[in-house]
Amino acid sequence: MPDDLPAAAPSWTGSPLVARLTAYGQRLRQWDRRHPWVLDLAVIAALFLMFCVPDLVPHDDGRGPDELQLAFTHLPPAGTLALQAGLLLPLFWRRRAPSVALALTAAVFVVQWSLGVFLRADVALLVALYSVTLHARLRHLPWAGAGVVTLLLPVAARVSRAVSFWEALFFLLTAVTAAVALGLAVRIRRAQLASLRDRARQLEIERDQRSRLAAVTERTRMAREMHDIIGHNLSVIITLADGGAYAADATPERSKQALELVGDAGRQALGELRRMLGVLREKSDAPELNPQPGIGDLDALCTRIRAAGPEILLRSAGELDTLDRGVQLMTYRIVQEALTNTLKHAGPRTRVDVLIAVEGPALRIRVQDTGPPDAATPLEPPAEEGHGIAGMRERAALYGGTVTVGPTAGGGWAVEAVLDLTPIPVSPGGAL
Repeated sequence: MPDDLPAAAPSWTGSPLVARLTAYGQRLRQWDRRHPWVLDLAVIAALFLMFCVPDLVPHDDGRGPDELQLAFTHLPPAGTLALQAGLLLPLFWRRRAPSVALALTAAVFVVQWSLGVFLRADVALLVALYSVTLHARLRHLPWAGAGVVTLLLPVAARVSRAVSFWEALFFLLTAVTAAVALGLAVRIRRAQLASLRDRARQLEIERDQRSRLAAVTERTRMAREMHDIIGHNLSVIITLADGGAYAADATPERSKQALELVGDAGRQALGELRRMLGVLREKSDAPELNPQPGIGDLDALCTRIRAAGPEILLRSAGELDTLDRGVQLMTYRIVQEALTNTLKHAGPRTRVDVLIAVEGPALRIRVQDTGPPDAATPLEPPAEEGHGIAGMRERAALYGGTVTVGPTAGGGWAVEAVLDLTPIPVSPGGAL
């Protein structure tokens, strides 16, 4: 198999048996969290049946070599049962207080071996050491391990009558190492699972945050588009309707022309709304839509604004037709918003100079009006920016541009945007 291909997962990991056992294990862990004392009692009961009952049942044939029988003291069943209880009962707290459980078990172990009694229940010492490794703080482990090894040295010396001291010590140290190694393996595995669960929760939180951020961004974009479409066309329609109402008596033909222009502006707004709402539908239900407006549609935009009264001069320089469609749409929306604000604040009797020019790696957009003809003082900037100006700044920021808005010395108002046309470099791997 090639080195760059991931190794296939073992086939047994997806087997029904493994899935069933995993489900049972999860249910058992959940049940143990609710009733932890049941598992602790079950461990004590299992150790009692496996290691205590054989010592309580009399054996006629003896237990092991004669040397071992002579080396150990034989207690009556009551004494044996008392020592077994002292070894096993502390294990009930092995998960809540593992160091205390090990200390109590070790104390009974010392008493037992000081009496010269051999019990199979001594395995409780290894279980307690395993619990310290798994549940206690790791800084307690060296002391616990050293203490257990110290307790086992006299045991190896006591059984040296039947076996070699070094063989007995090797066997006991192997058992201690196995208990510690098993505890560390389970502890590391649980830590890994806890880390994976925590990472999964963090990923879910990040996914939800990204979803909410995307939703907020999309709502902001739609609100900006709705403002550009409805705000502009309604301003034109209101201005044309007011002009037609004034001209209804004096020049009826101008009133008719104003109504026709109102209809054109309404149809333009309806078409743009249908185009924007169409992208929210499924692809199969979306109607045939016209492309988004660009720089070539600015002439028609200026014509509609001129019909409302302002005098507009549109100038351009550079190769504008080769610009990206996104840049063209952004340019159209910035000019549209600026002309709408001019019509709203400067009125129909103003002169507007619109300049769109490609200057090297930048695109300059400037919309400047002369202000209302009867203004005594220059216009003051508003105390708070409206949604239109904020929308223009957000659009320009997408292309690394800036928007400057403010009054001019002659009493008018100017909007100037500079967009960066430098293409974004792409690495050979495709990352930006």
